[in-house]
Amino acid sequence: MKTIAALQNLVTAASLDGEPSAAELDAIEAEMPLIRAEVELLDAQIMTLDRAPTELDERRIRRARRRVLAARRTLANTTAGEVA
Repeated sequence: MKTIAALQNLVTAASLDGEPSAAELDAIEAEMPLIRAEVELLDAQIMTLDRAPTELDERRIRRARRRVLAARRTLANTTAGEVA
């Protein structure tokens, strides 16, 4: 009977040794505007966790949401253009 650890080493050792491929790095680079927009939205939301949001906070969150939506739209349009 083989142990699970022995089987796991055979399965996972090869997949963890390599670095990201050029295609994976290109995909990450293409998604960076969306990632940055989502981080900005998260930062705006975190600022309002311990206090009531002011009008300025609400505007900041609203702008950040719009940036996320715009980045998602742009990414979806560029991805759809590559597939077609």
